[in-house]
Amino acid sequence: MAQATPKGMRLHIGLFGRRNVGKSSLLNAIVRQQVSIVSEFAGTTTDPVEKPMELLPLGPVVFIDTAGIDDEGALGDLRIQKTRKTLDRVDLGVIITDGKWSTFEQSLLDELKNRTVPAIVVFNKTDNKTPEQELVDSLIEQQICVVQTAATNNVGILDFRQALLDSAPAEFIDNPAIVGDLVGPGQTAVLVVPIDKEAPKGRLILPQVQTIRDLLDSDAMCMVVKERELHAAMENLKHPPKLVVTDSQAFLKVAADTPPDVMMTSFSILYSRFKGDLVTQTLGAMKIEDLKPGDNVLIAEACSHHPIGEDIGRVKIPRWLTQYVGGKLNFTTVQGQDFPDDVAAYKLVIHCGACMWNRRTMLNRILKCRKAGVPITNYGLVIAYSLGIFERALQPFPAALEACKNNNVK
Repeated sequence: MAQATPKGMRLHIGLFGRRNVGKSSLLNAIVRQQVSIVSEFAGTTTDPVEKPMELLPLGPVVFIDTAGIDDEGALGDLRIQKTRKTLDRVDLGVIITDGKWSTFEQSLLDELKNRTVPAIVVFNKTDNKTPEQELVDSLIEQQICVVQTAATNNVGILDFRQALLDSAPAEFIDNPAIVGDLVGPGQTAVLVVPIDKEAPKGRLILPQVQTIRDLLDSDAMCMVVKERELHAAMENLKHPPKLVVTDSQAFLKVAADTPPDVMMTSFSILYSRFKGDLVTQTLGAMKIEDLKPGDNVLIAEACSHHPIGEDIGRVKIPRWLTQYVGGKLNFTTVQGQDFPDDVAAYKLVIHCGACMWNRRTMLNRILKCRKAGVPITNYGLVIAYSLGIFERALQPFPAALEACKNNNVK
């Protein structure tokens, strides 16, 4: 089923344009069902509407139908803000127009170009008006894919579908590995999965499940144990494993029970590479050395959950960092899409592994921090650094380990 693939691993396709240009009609036509409300009145779509589907031969995608970005009034401003936030998480942008092309449409195209997001321009409602050939030629000269449709009559929909397949970023065709490239066919990884109050009853959390699947897809073998069973598991193996992966909260015990010649890291650090930029976030973790009592630190979680007991982001990381710095730090925690537009007030941003999101969203947050001159790092990297096992946790990643050593981490 299309819905079986987590949203964070889907290609995110955003539909943008003025009100009443047929964005919702185009979405309904491509998914072949009534997903978005279609009306002759402008502004019917008020919030981004998401529709997951299987776009073969590409695979799982999610379409995001946005509100008209030329909306009016106070409520319109809120809709525009939500639509613009969608730009942070799209991997492929579709600009839809009914033939008009002004600074408005051009600014959308420029915004996508600035973010290095592939763009498609769809001239819809061609049964009423065809676009000027000079404009079409100009866009093609800029290497922009152009499609002409009449969505309500199902005209040009196959061409639009092909344009989506042709414009998809390469990483969604190459299917990057989470961990399989570090282990290899016929080799073994041991996954350490603590079962505590925050572990979901009756199941594993998403990064653990996806890591297991990635190892199986790579023809590797895996053993899953709790932290208390790791030592016995290592003794029971005929040959040492290629890699041990642990929940970051069990880093110290796992480091003690893993032989020095066996590589070790955490799920969170794997996801720094898979969803973000491991080298950048490695350098960000090293900025812990510059923290002083009274500094502001932002902790960002991709998903919303009810904190239980010793919450990793609200309790454990603040406690470890406070001990490391030797004084009180001012921590702010945000969840979901509530990431501040201006992060300049913070000395450090610490992000979760972003397992629920697509990589584009995480990379945009990293870019936002970079532009503000604020270092950003990751839960697992911060924990490894504050516990004194930073280089050990980076052993599987030569580029990150080299960046670490070049910056004189002890």
